[in-house]
Amino acid sequence: METKVLTAHVPLPLAQKVDQLASRLERSRGWIVKQALMAWIDQEEERRRLTLEALADVDNGNVIEHQSVQAWADSLDSDEPISLPR
Repeated sequence: METKVLTAHVPLPLAQKVDQLASRLERSRGWIVKQALMAWIDQEEERRRLTLEALADVDNGNVIEHQSVQAWADSLDSDEPISLPR
């Protein structure tokens, strides 16, 4: 696999944490940064997927009225909470 070097300025405390983690795991700084970057990108891609899915639901009218959700949330502190709105 081809690679490309990326350069980033990070705060010193963060760099020290990367160094500590690399030492503890007996891995290189590059490996630690690559793992962190891959995890962050995966998280952001999933967030985007879920956002687009939610927007499609709204476009299709698959929504729950705010008042229904509020009533359900308010009932959670009661002895007889109401069912989750659908």
